[in-house]
Amino acid sequence: MPLLWILILVLAIATVGYFAARTRAMATAGGDSRILHSLPNYYGMNAVLSALVPSLAVLALWLIVQPMYLQNHVAGMIPDHVIAEGSSRDLIMSDVRRIASGLNIAVEQGAMSADEASGLRSELTNVRERLAEVGVALGSDVQPEVLAAAQEYRSIAKSGSFFMLIVVLTLAVLGVVYAWKRSHKDFRARNIVEKAVLGLLIAAASIAILTTLGIVMSMLMETMNFFSQYEATSFFFGIKWAPDFRGDSALGILPLLWGTLYISLIALLVAVPVGLFAAIYMSEYAGPKLRAVAKPLIEILAGIPTIVYGLFALLTVGPLLRDYFAKPTGLGESADSVLTAGIVMGIMLIPFVSSLSDDIINAVPQSMRDGSLGLGATKSETIRQVIVPAALPGIVGAVLLATSRAIGETMIVVMGAGAAAAQLDKGLAEAINPLEAMTTVTTRIVSQLTGDTDFAAPETLVAFALGLTLFVITLGLNVLALYIVRKYREQYE
Repeated sequence: MPLLWILILVLAIATVGYFAARTRAMATAGGDSRILHSLPNYYGMNAVLSALVPSLAVLALWLIVQPMYLQNHVAGMIPDHVIAEGSSRDLIMSDVRRIASGLNIAVEQGAMSADEASGLRSELTNVRERLAEVGVALGSDVQPEVLAAAQEYRSIAKSGSFFMLIVVLTLAVLGVVYAWKRSHKDFRARNIVEKAVLGLLIAAASIAILTTLGIVMSMLMETMNFFSQYEATSFFFGIKWAPDFRGDSALGILPLLWGTLYISLIALLVAVPVGLFAAIYMSEYAGPKLRAVAKPLIEILAGIPTIVYGLFALLTVGPLLRDYFAKPTGLGESADSVLTAGIVMGIMLIPFVSSLSDDIINAVPQSMRDGSLGLGATKSETIRQVIVPAALPGIVGAVLLATSRAIGETMIVVMGAGAAAAQLDKGLAEAINPLEAMTTVTTRIVSQLTGDTDFAAPETLVAFALGLTLFVITLGLNVLALYIVRKYREQYE
């Protein structure tokens, strides 16, 4: 049964439990809700939580554990001689899953019966052609061992899904029955529901922390694997980026880091002044009618896909800078440049700075404005010396958000700045030329993990080291912003 139908059935059981528990509680009170310890809805919500929490928890755990069990169990069925040179057990398992999925599709479409799918033999039938008839493409002929593994995979997955359905629905029903029996006028349903909701809130708050830890640990393990094959000093202090999957790669991060920071700096030089001045104008000078039109128009920029910005950089800004600045000054010949990506990225970041700064400036108490104006300060002096300093923590947060977005941007860099790493080994003039093509850390991460790559090679594992480095940089920016916020809050609170 599809997962969606399981969820619908669980929700239906919980809904029935809600009305059943509520009705029973009212019946024990003789129909007078004033006699109940809690409001009637709490008894219904207790039944809903009793049905949903255990059943959905088991469902989530089952969906996590079953694929892991299938992977380990079926992978052991594949003998070593089946794995060709240059391949791996993981690649064979991907074929196993594709064949199992193809057999399921064939049975669903009526192309073969369930018994035929289970008894299929590659020695007697061209499995590749049979699955191609139902739209499942295989890259090579199916070996008998791979087909047997796929059939075992399909059988266990089908049995597991059936037992999952039974267990989940049984837990939901038992939860409703248990809550229904406890629903009487003296039952403290409100306390139970509030504790359950508090637990759900704590779990939701923990997701961000656990997700961050999971991301860091996954990158850390692969990064350690990378440094076991490549020297850390060559990575952190190397001034050349030239990966070569045939060996003898130069994987220095400094050219990529310089390109990232250079493009981000130009983007912030465009976004921060424009965004901050726009926020000050809209919050302090613009009338209600103009503000109602200008603010949404600025925020439209935040909704434009980055690929559109990339096309704008590729077709408009890049050729413009090349024809009117790079070629006349002799500083470059290509439309791909740091300046192209920086300007377009800065335009993209304007609404992030403007909208957040506008909200925080509006949050400054009106009494501070009135006090400054009452002491004889002009409007501009009030903005410079009172409003902006008081709103500085929020402005720093806006700039930090824009910085993080700039550091993590990929598409604009690919289409606007090119794919060439900064040439730090050719001198300072080449490194600081804003009309030269440069790439960033995020672009190289995508490049190293794209295509037919060997995930055991340092040229691929370097992507995780790059990602962990970006994480550390972003963490440092957050710590710096927190320090600035606390410093100025102590001054103005």
